[in-house]
Amino acid sequence: MNKNLTRRRLLKEAMGAAIGAVTFPYIVSSSSLGKNGQVAASDRIVIGAIGVGGQGTNDMKSLMADARTQVVAVCDPQAANRQRAGKMVEDYYSKDKEWRGCQDYVDFREMLSREDIDAVTVAAPDHWHAIIAVQAAVAGKDIYCQKPLALTINQGRKMVEAVHRYGVVFQTGTQQRSEERFRRACELVRNGRVGKLHTIEVEVPGRM
Repeated sequence: MNKNLTRRRLLKEAMGAAIGAVTFPYIVSSSSLGKNGQVAASDRIVIGAIGVGGQGTNDMKSLMADARTQVVAVCDPQAANRQRAGKMVEDYYSKDKEWRGCQDYVDFREMLSREDIDAVTVAAPDHWHAIIAVQAAVAGKDIYCQKPLALTINQGRKMVEAVHRYGVVFQTGTQQRSEERFRRACELVRNGRVGKLHTIEVEVPGRM
C-alpha cells in the first residue's frame, strides 16, 4: 500500500498512543466511508500483532481503541495466547460488522506475507525482536517494537539498515523514557531535589 506523508504521520501517532483475511460487509455503512466523524476504512492502518503475551496484548488493546487502526491478525507460538488475543479482537469488533475476521498465526512469516497488513507490533521474547523487525521491514511493514530494541549492537545496526533500505516507519516502545512520572523523577534527581545520590539498584523481573 502506498504511504503518503499523512499516512506516515498517522501511523506514528496511532502506534505511540500506545489485522485470516479481512471480510467485508454486504452493506457498506456510512462510518466505513468516513462519514459522521468516523475514519474511512481506506484510511485505517491495518495491524498484525506479533507476540500477544502480556505487553503485546496491552499494545494490541491500545491500537484497537484507536479508530484509525484495525487489528486483523495475531501471532504467537503459544496457542493459549493466540486464542485469547484472537477472541479479544473478535469481541471488540463484533459490535461493528464491517470489522470482523481475525486470523491467528503460529509463524510470523506467514503473517508478514499478507499484502493487506500495513504494520505490525513486535512484542515477542527479546531475542526475537531483531529477527522479526528486519523481516517485517523487508516485507514492507511499518513496525512498533517493544524494548529492548535488540540484544547486540550488530543486531541494532541490522535493524536500522533494514528500516532505511526499505523505507518503513519504525518506533520502539520506551515509555519509561517518555512518560511524565519517569521524566519528573529524572528531573528531581538531576536537580538534586532528592539529595545526594550515592547508590543505584537495578533489578529485572524475577520470572525472566
